Amino acid sequence: MKSGEKFSPEVIIKMRTAINDAEGQEVLFTGYISENGLVSDVEVAARGNDSAAPALYPFMLESDVVIHNHPSGVLKPSNADLEIASGLGNQGIGFYIVNNTVTKVYCVSEAIETRQSEKLNSEEVCSFLLPGGALSKKIESYETRDAQVQMTEGVVDAFNNNLINITEAGTGVGKSFAYLVPAIKWCMTNNERVVISTATINLQQQLIEKDIPLITGLLGKEGKNSIKSILVKGRGNYICLRRLHEQLEDNSLFQEENSTLHSINEWSGATATGSKSDLSFVPDYTVWSSICSESDSCMGMRCAYREKCFVMKLKKEAASANLLVVNHHLLFSDLAMRMNGAGYEGTAVLPPFNRVVFDEAHTLENSATSFFSQIYNKFILLKHIGKIFYRRKSRNMGLAVILQKMMPHPEDYKDIPVLISSVRIAAETLDTHTAYLMNGTYSLRLTSQINTDLIDPVQTSIRDLHKKIIKLVTYISDGGEILFSEDEDNSDVFEMKVTMRRLKNTAAVLNGFLDYLVQEDNIFWIEQKKTSKGELFYSFSNTPLDISDMMNKAVYEPLQTTIFTSATLAVQKKFNFWKNRIGLDRVSDDRAQEFLLNSPFKYSSQVMLGIPDDGPDPGSPDFQEFISGFIVDAIEISEGSALVLFTSYGMLNATYNELEPLLTRQGITVMKQGSLDRSKLLFNFNKDVSSVLFATDSFWEGVDAPGDSLKLVIICKLPFRVPTDPIIKARIEAIEKNGGNAFMDLSLPEAAMKLKQGFGRLMRRKTDHGIVLILDPRIIRKRYGSILMGTLPDTAKSIGSSKKVLEDMENFLYSSGKFKK
Repeated sequence: MKSGEKFSPEVIIKMRTAINDAEGQEVLFTGYISENGLVSDVEVAARGNDSAAPALYPFMLESDVVIHNHPSGVLKPSNADLEIASGLGNQGIGFYIVNNTVTKVYCVSEAIETRQSEKLNSEEVCSFLLPGGALSKKIESYETRDAQVQMTEGVVDAFNNNLINITEAGTGVGKSFAYLVPAIKWCMTNNERVVISTATINLQQQLIEKDIPLITGLLGKEGKNSIKSILVKGRGNYICLRRLHEQLEDNSLFQEENSTLHSINEWSGATATGSKSDLSFVPDYTVWSSICSESDSCMGMRCAYREKCFVMKLKKEAASANLLVVNHHLLFSDLAMRMNGAGYEGTAVLPPFNRVVFDEAHTLENSATSFFSQIYNKFILLKHIGKIFYRRKSRNMGLAVILQKMMPHPEDYKDIPVLISSVRIAAETLDTHTAYLMNGTYSLRLTSQINTDLIDPVQTSIRDLHKKIIKLVTYISDGGEILFSEDEDNSDVFEMKVTMRRLKNTAAVLNGFLDYLVQEDNIFWIEQKKTSKGELFYSFSNTPLDISDMMNKAVYEPLQTTIFTSATLAVQKKFNFWKNRIGLDRVSDDRAQEFLLNSPFKYSSQVMLGIPDDGPDPGSPDFQEFISGFIVDAIEISEGSALVLFTSYGMLNATYNELEPLLTRQGITVMKQGSLDRSKLLFNFNKDVSSVLFATDSFWEGVDAPGDSLKLVIICKLPFRVPTDPIIKARIEAIEKNGGNAFMDLSLPEAAMKLKQGFGRLMRRKTDHGIVLILDPRIIRKRYGSILMGTLPDTAKSIGSSKKVLEDMENFLYSSGKFKK
């Protein structure tokens, strides 16, 4: 092909000159295609010799087409050329070869033309939600909400103009419809994929089972493309048939202990999804973790069970879907892979996407912090080495035993039991020295202030454990060298290589704790934990201090549209705190839009906020006695239907132990967090309208108990995070080091958002009514109390003596909301 068919005259001259300057050797160019379809500009990325030039991906991935010359004049692509062209082509980048005079060009692969998105008509999209629109015709009780329409307009604008949208939508606004209608319309119009990410499975199920089918059914054929939506869960939720059958074979001699495995095996032949949620029982964690799908242990196309693989089916479904519903953790695992080289044009954990909606966005910092933390504890290690070798009923078991039978020299693995025993002993020694360091405390951040006499033995133990893990891995690698190179398709060989890789990663996490003082961007801390049998152990965590850089690189820079929404994002009607925490303060103002939309609920007539002013401060020894007495009096008035929120398990348990017998005698069912799994506990609480639930932390959000199930929310203490928490302490120090005020910049706004979440448990429907009691008098005694009060909706209020608040509460509940102010 003549070069003039692909390049502008100016580009031909520019490339010819660059090749001459390189004395006719190979030159790698990155090219950019203009609207007329010609390469209108090029840049020199690298220079080589007469047969090759460096393939520099940081340059190539930023271009429309990659071009290089063949000095020989023969434009036939080499195998290396074809491999590079294939990788670039899968990301839409073309690959051309020219001769030295740039008179001829061979197009190995064409660049994919960038398609212009068709913008949505805002009025048309919003009409779906207006009187006379599709939704009002389908749902007789549907009422148009101005705030919902306003949010929809903002989301449409963000899709049309590649913006970042931040919307606080109070309870009752209908935020899921406000982002789903434009997102689905966008998919239909442009055949682009949109990802919806949430924090909780309850919201994911609501979206995938109710909201999305309703909207897509009503929109029908309005767009050019049909909608296919799918809930994508992490691999760990799905059975791996290969691992299941290996476990069945390994345990074939011990069938009396494997009724669970056999039940799962029967189920695996009947299930359509392979998802743990479809099981009729909850499998033991240890059993499920040994048979579930894991990314690094997937054999892919080499697996004998690939045709029946549930994860492969899910991936195919996801690849053909244009609306994906995921959780934050899974989305971050996808974004991490893309940041680490997978790119944004191909499939990582998820198929490629450029637009995402983060619902429950107030949880993002915690979700990202959790995902990007590295953790070691002895049980993680013991799980890995237990796969290699263990004894069961006087029999040697494990991968090492299986591989020995395949090895030309089985004696090469004879020392594995001894090496594994040494790793176990080193792990126990580390926990022993850590116990002395912790000295009974539940958590400890590693800093320069720690007594060297206490930390030195811990670090010595870490070095020793690291050394023994690497020695074990090296021994296995060297002894099985022939096996690993010749039997890659063997499942047991593959599993051993996976286990070795995991052990190396564990060693790397441990190694980070040896130079924690120089890693200022990370928080190194240790936490004391207990097993279900009460055995103490220690968890070592390496946590990022700040997620701002990661969010910018993974989300704000590469993605075109990002929607953030929640009922609690603002403090004092501003988003500054939340934006600073996740790096949005670095985004230019012209790209981010903000909406603060109040709830349409009539809080002033349907909710009373009660605050007794005669109670002791939380630091007083009399505080526990005060809250116990007040809680029982309040619950007697409400006749149950109460959610009591605490900030610590200690206070929760003390209050529960004291009040449970008293309330039970009055016919009130008393439940507490931890007695059952969360979903079953909430089901029972909703079902029994006279029940009371004592809870902490995670129950400050995500509890949806409309109607008579919940008439009273009691907040015992203002939800300030404990300042001794290692992560909080490190972030406080970082703020103060930069000249900030840690209380005003972190502790107070964080507590304000948590308080608003707790308060929001009461009103879930427009017909709900009831009482919120705050028993911590600091909210009216401290200067910062006005800021906390300012985050709450405008309600009826009773602030006075305990006796007055209780009287007002009774009048409000049973006298049509009237009480003496």
